[in-house]
Amino acid sequence: MRVHILGICGTFMGGVAALARELGLQVEGSDDNVYPPMSTQLEALGIDLMRGYRAEHLRPAPDLVVVGNAMTRGNPAVEWMLDEGMRYISGPQWLGETLLGGREVLAVAGTHGKTTTTSLLAHLLESAGLAPGFLIGGVPGNFDVSARRGTGRPFVIEADEYDSAFFDKRSKFVHYRPRIAILNNLEYDHADIFPDVAAIQRQFHHLVRTVPGNGRLIVNAEDPRLTEVLAMGAWTPVETFGIDRGDWRAELVRPDGSHFRVVRDGVALGEVRWDSLGRHNVMNALAALAAATAAGADPVALLPAFASFASVKRRMETIGVARGVTVYDDFAHHPTAIATTLAGLRARVGEGRILVALEPRSNSMRLGAHADALAPSLADADGVVFLHRPELPWDAGKVTGALDGRGSTEASVDALVATLAARAREGDHVVFMSNGGFEGAPRRFFAALGAG
Repeated sequence: MRVHILGICGTFMGGVAALARELGLQVEGSDDNVYPPMSTQLEALGIDLMRGYRAEHLRPAPDLVVVGNAMTRGNPAVEWMLDEGMRYISGPQWLGETLLGGREVLAVAGTHGKTTTTSLLAHLLESAGLAPGFLIGGVPGNFDVSARRGTGRPFVIEADEYDSAFFDKRSKFVHYRPRIAILNNLEYDHADIFPDVAAIQRQFHHLVRTVPGNGRLIVNAEDPRLTEVLAMGAWTPVETFGIDRGDWRAELVRPDGSHFRVVRDGVALGEVRWDSLGRHNVMNALAALAAATAAGADPVALLPAFASFASVKRRMETIGVARGVTVYDDFAHHPTAIATTLAGLRARVGEGRILVALEPRSNSMRLGAHADALAPSLADADGVVFLHRPELPWDAGKVTGALDGRGSTEASVDALVATLAARAREGDHVVFMSNGGFEGAPRRFFAALGAG
């Protein structure tokens, strides 16, 4: 069976491609944005990648077209697919119908932390000997691929609230039918499809409705919007987690979150020491541990596994150190994620200078939905260079102007890299934040430092 995937280099669709290949299908795909790490992973799997969305990519017609949610009417490949009457399906529906039936699905939902928590949960279940399948929206450090079938019963999936396809406006996660669901947090995002936070809460409640009574909901006790979701109705046992309150709690030994104690129902289970930073990652850890326990793992036996957790690529990934400057690549897409990531780094580096390069890449960022919250989210940065491309439909000056002289804008990546290279000095920590390719800016900057 020959399958063509439209939007194959998206993190989710790339995982779908890997799973389809593992099933023995002939897999190919098209995308406008072919860049690592996903393109590298797909090429290593022997999957044929085609640049652009041309009708000829679908000649001869494949047996099935799996359509990514970035595809729209008017796209040449989409129009050809429809005109020719090809069989097509969304990625989430294909996954739900083809792979998830009969599995114990553990779904990780939330505005932030889905990819890290999914990767961590898969790592914990693997450490427990449960051989899980998984689909992770990134390239995890503990596995060679972002998706695999697994030989055990559990299947861990990153459960996105974004819509499934241009012909299916339901959130992706309604297709997964999990027995265990993590609700990590809930904030306003995806301004291109959701008018307000209430609309997102309704989608989360649709997920809650699919979790069976013999399953488990693992819910952030510190998020009032999730409390409101549960108030709409819940038919599944709920366990909560949080640093300040919850059934599962963490007592921070180090303020940067690299060392903490785990407490369940008032009983100390042990300590975690790991390389991840920040309060947000401690919350991710509690959620993953609670979910793994609900799947039958021993939480005390799992605690040492945190030390060997290798985070997902582009989640505060250290590119290297050049001329005494440490360079990081981070997949930031929301003010809360920016703030918590920088707070964790600040707790680790103390008085060291933190410089941030920021690309407004997500739909919500490009639309300006988070503009008012961006400057406060950058409070821990000593300097910010904002990529203000000419086509950005709002004035980034409202962000940089609120940074008390710490912010500036550049219209191109070339100029941004040059500006940072001129400003950086020994002992600095430079963080590149974008949920897109950023035209390879982190590695280009690192190379510029090495050449300087």
